[in-house]
Amino acid sequence: LVSIGNICRSPIAEAVFRKLVTDEKLDHKWRTDSAAVSDWNVGRSPDSRALNCLRNHGIQTAHKARQITKEDFQTFDHILCMDESNLRDLNRKSNQVKDSKAKIELLGSYDPQKQLIIEDPYYGSEKDFETVYQQCLRCCKAFLEMPH
Repeated sequence: LVSIGNICRSPIAEAVFRKLVTDEKLDHKWRTDSAAVSDWNVGRSPDSRALNCLRNHGIQTAHKARQITKEDFQTFDHILCMDESNLRDLNRKSNQVKDSKAKIELLGSYDPQKQLIIEDPYYGSEKDFETVYQQCLRCCKAFLEMPH
């Protein structure tokens, strides 16, 4: 699950997906992580508003921001991202990796409500973080229901 800085959207998506697979007792089948396209926030915890939003939904995360690596493209089956800019950057990076096997898609392409883009809430309000949470929840549920 990838976004530009790995402190708002992707850690929310990662935590939501991890909770879903744990609740469904599928955690042995999935390795879940999130990363950034950029190196801006490497080592930082998620934004406090992202943590508050998750906490309000009974979800904890200890994630620290990291940048996506060459190995991610070689080991993960799916790399899901938040917007077109992420998609472009990931496709470009993936083309430079030998043996890249990851299927790169917008997480929003799984949204039953057809909201393709998960907007960065960084400059927004608590309400925008809640919107991201709800989008991630819908998309992750739909993705999980697909045959893999």
